[in-house]
Amino acid sequence: MNDISLHHVSLLVGDTERALAFWHDLLGLAVDPARPDLGYPGAWLQAGHGLQIHLLELPDPCAGRERPEHGGRDAHVALRVGDFDGLRRRLEAAGFRPSLSRSGRRAMFVRDADGNAVELIAAD
Repeated sequence: MNDISLHHVSLLVGDTERALAFWHDLLGLAVDPARPDLGYPGAWLQAGHGLQIHLLELPDPCAGRERPEHGGRDAHVALRVGDFDGLRRRLEAAGFRPSLSRSGRRAMFVRDADGNAVELIAAD
């Protein structure tokens, strides 16, 4: 078997600063200052254990595509979180509408301001 591991996930965003308000300010992912100038705006975020999420401010080729209301039925990024209930309260206070996972586990789905689905799984 090949020695393969995940390095990063890239997400398209319409506005880097607005995206950072969700990914950095609300979720708490640290910005990696090592991102080189790639000729377009964006940010690299540390997602633990050497993993990253790359925010790319580029045109979305899927713009206007109808997406399912529940993020679990769409392409999504899954993150393990320590303070599940506290994060849910912060998301709701910021105007986001998380929905609980339909699997029965302590997990919720939410979409960022660009419609990217995120699954947040309780670490406990």
